[in-house]
Amino acid sequence: MLENQVTISAPEKPQELAVRLGLEFNDFLLLSRALTHRSFLNEHADAIEDNERLEFLGDAVLDFVVGAWLYNRYPEMPEGDLTRMRSALVHTQQLADFASQIQLGNAMRLGRGEIQGGGRNRPALLCDTFEALIGAIYLDQGIEAVQKFISPFLEEAAEDILINHKNEDPKSSFQEWAQAQGFSTPQYVTRNATGPDHSKVFEVDVIVDGVVYGSGSGSSKQAATKAAAHDALLRLGLIS
Repeated sequence: MLENQVTISAPEKPQELAVRLGLEFNDFLLLSRALTHRSFLNEHADAIEDNERLEFLGDAVLDFVVGAWLYNRYPEMPEGDLTRMRSALVHTQQLADFASQIQLGNAMRLGRGEIQGGGRNRPALLCDTFEALIGAIYLDQGIEAVQKFISPFLEEAAEDILINHKNEDPKSSFQEWAQAQGFSTPQYVTRNATGPDHSKVFEVDVIVDGVVYGSGSGSSKQAATKAAAHDALLRLGLIS
């Protein structure tokens, strides 16, 4: 086999994914759409629609469901802390982690180029597909089905966020560390930006006095800078 030749296996079928996750879909075309990236649509004439609209809907549904879950789960938590917790729970990397836990990448319908570029493991794509899945569950079965599906993820993730202070702003925490060491203010440098305008992925390095302390990626520069600061804190052993 040639070195640059990549074997591309067929994705897990929507029906198989539903059975594996215990989801009872009425409309499997809806689930199929949730798993379909624009790159797949461009290469398959029989594919009707990509998952971008479902991603938009799922993002809004998640904001509401996670907010309601936090409100009931932590009755004494102040509004500001609730806001930070929700932000941490719907962050790109966190949603990508949820997607990885259920091996959602295996079911994603991607174009050949995206697959060869490691798209099945790319956080931004995993996050987008997870949001689209949430949107599909909502349209097919309603808000209660979304709550039932997402609650186990939230319970475990919220505990980890609180224990490891992930609800705190990583950029502020890293800047405080740098100042305590007598270093200059951290600088965030965009190293790369790939993808079409509607779905760009930014790669950012955080640099202090000429030294790269961390790197991160995200669907916006803001998300990428936070990811870079979080990576820096991890490398320094300040969080786990």
